[in-house]
Amino acid sequence: MYLSVESVKPLDGYKLLIKFVNGEERIFDVSPYLNMGRFSELKSLSLFKSVAVKFDTIEWANHLDIDPEILYEKGVKIEEKPITRSAERRKTLRP
Repeated sequence: MYLSVESVKPLDGYKLLIKFVNGEERIFDVSPYLNMGRFSELKSLSLFKSVAVKFDTIEWANHLDIDPEILYEKGVKIEEKPITRSAERRKTLRP
């Protein structure tokens, strides 16, 4: 399945929070790639944190990118948390 990336946020532990155009959010772990060729450059935290959306995927300041299909397939889906009753009650109590 081909889905474009809508947003990306770097997280601790060389992970990325990626939102796709279908609304799904997934956590993609970059650490397995850090010993592969130029991806070792991403061990620099400042470079790792330079990640941004470029066209339909992500790209770092050193022009490395990863195919959005890989990001989606190997990313771990974040499940939405159900609203608790206390949260619902707080909503109704606020003007």
